[in-house]
Amino acid sequence: MTKRGYWISGVVLLLATAAILFAMGRIPICECGYVRLWSPPEDLAGNSQHIADWYTPSHIIHGFLFYAALWLVLRRQPLGLRALIALVIEAAWEIVENSPWIIDRYREATIAVGYTGDSVLNSVSDILAMLLGFAFAARAPVWLTVLIGIVFELAALWVIRDNLTLNVIMLVHPVDAIRVWQAGG
Repeated sequence: MTKRGYWISGVVLLLATAAILFAMGRIPICECGYVRLWSPPEDLAGNSQHIADWYTPSHIIHGFLFYAALWLVLRRQPLGLRALIALVIEAAWEIVENSPWIIDRYREATIAVGYTGDSVLNSVSDILAMLLGFAFAARAPVWLTVLIGIVFELAALWVIRDNLTLNVIMLVHPVDAIRVWQAGG
């Protein structure tokens, strides 16, 4: 496949993901009726509804991790193919993450009691954030990518008491002590 072919395939996959999410009943943009570039942590109703929020760094880290994993197993394959595979994985996650089962799981296992899922805009933005992380990891030194990943995790932990690591732990095997700490206890 040509470079242009990877781009076209990526755009088609992104549009298909948006269409699937919309068909699943996800709202296109925030119910508030406007779009923000950034949703601050105190805007609980706008979280996961606008372009970016404190969970955006975790999607950039997905890109770092997907780049590393695909480099390990498919390093001889073109970068465009590996980016397309990463896009498929992230798009699949966005669809699964916005399924009733995962939304309910977040509500019962984490502090996200009022979580209703992402808007289509937020999901597409999350996928683009992952691609940004993937592209960065493909060009930056490993040490810098790792350092930025750690800084992103620590910053989110400090500001919202959540990050990719805790999100995975709490989704897979909730820990009461973490839930209490996240709730401010």
